Amino acid sequence: MTVLPAIQRAASAASALALLACGSATIGTTGKPAMAKWVGSVSTPDGGQLQTTIYYGPWQCSAAFLSRCESKCAAQGHALKGCMWLADIKGDWKGRYLFMPAEAGGRLAITHCCCDYPAVSDGKWRRDTWQSARESFRRKWSSEFGDWPKTSGGENWAGHHIFDLAHGGAPTAADNVIPVPGDVHKVFTNEYPACYAPGGKWLTPGPERPYTD
Repeated sequence: MTVLPAIQRAASAASALALLACGSATIGTTGKPAMAKWVGSVSTPDGGQLQTTIYYGPWQCSAAFLSRCESKCAAQGHALKGCMWLADIKGDWKGRYLFMPAEAGGRLAITHCCCDYPAVSDGKWRRDTWQSARESFRRKWSSEFGDWPKTSGGENWAGHHIFDLAHGGAPTAADNVIPVPGDVHKVFTNEYPACYAPGGKWLTPGPERPYTD
């Protein structure tokens, strides 16, 4: 997901930027620590240094996120079944602006709207497409955010499809895949069916700030 250009624009303005995607960003937090966290290495895009941090849920969506999901589903002719707040991506930039030291950054809330989409008939094609492209996807992701995360044993983290393949998610879209540690990925996988089921917890609003840094 291409947050780097947005963070660079924030740096140019030398101000904090609240990045938006499927909902608004969270600035300041309360609650329990995130289920997991990944801190990337410092990269050096043109004009400064960038470090990316990912905080992992899943959390119940805030009332605002649920409302936006409801509108999104309705616009597509579907009903909302649930909303999962999967992660937050934080970008911190340091550089110079008007010949002076400057800092900027923002957070991108990664959410998924579980509309009542029908299951797709080409699921195998979508999975095969991802399997064929995942190495090149990881390389491209790493060029922007630092090395794709690995376990202590050197195995790559899973690439999680935010809009799941079973309901029509794009296999290789840059804004549809994030690296996720194995234990968190299992939680995501187990909770997706519950998000699409009627009347579950994923249709109940959660806090606006569900985790601490």
